[in-house]
Amino acid sequence: MLELDAVTKKFGGLVAVNAVDLHVGEGEILGLVGPNGAGKTTLLNLISGIYRPDGGRIRYRGEEISHLSMDRVCRKGIAKTFQHTHSFPGLTARESVMIGSLFGKSHHPTMDEASREAAELLDRVGFPRERIDMPLSNLNVIELRRTQLARALASRPKILLLDEMMTGLNPSESGEAVALIKSLRDDGLTVVVIEHVMRVILGVSDRLVVLDRGEKIAEGVPDRVVRDKRVIDSYLGERYA
Repeated sequence: MLELDAVTKKFGGLVAVNAVDLHVGEGEILGLVGPNGAGKTTLLNLISGIYRPDGGRIRYRGEEISHLSMDRVCRKGIAKTFQHTHSFPGLTARESVMIGSLFGKSHHPTMDEASREAAELLDRVGFPRERIDMPLSNLNVIELRRTQLARALASRPKILLLDEMMTGLNPSESGEAVALIKSLRDDGLTVVVIEHVMRVILGVSDRLVVLDRGEKIAEGVPDRVVRDKRVIDSYLGERYA
């Protein structure tokens, strides 16, 4: 469904992503892990059109999308959440999700349709119904992350890119998030997820890809990848092993 062929991204003299090959199968949950600065978020930004690669190609369903703008990538069916929950604080949760519905897909609904869809999607991700018309500035971190997820879903993506969506959640909340991601896959979504908490990423991923210093160092089923010596040395450490 998604293929990256020798994708490279440089920022001045820094090579953030170095000739990474990657594939994602339809209906798969792919976990992307590695130490801070490994290039994980940069890779998702390349896929979603925020950055353009300096080398290599990105193909979605056989079509090259390497140099498409972010809005065109979104309308083709790839949506992304962000590591930080910054947004327009004066908007309500409903209005924030309506943005995805109104501008994130080729079909443009009416305002009433977008409002109803936003309410349905917020309910789908477990957002409290009584708070959907509250300003984002009054929401807690969990509610902001669920709003961001609902906004991404409002564009009706086929591939969902999740960048540390579970950061700051306690174990119970993380467990709920894992169940939600699996249920989205059951609804037909393909998911690529970045997460640092190994208990969480092992519990949700069908397959793991490990990056270190911009390069892919391991790939495969989670149980095998976490026993890879390069992964232990660069990321997990001997205590985890």
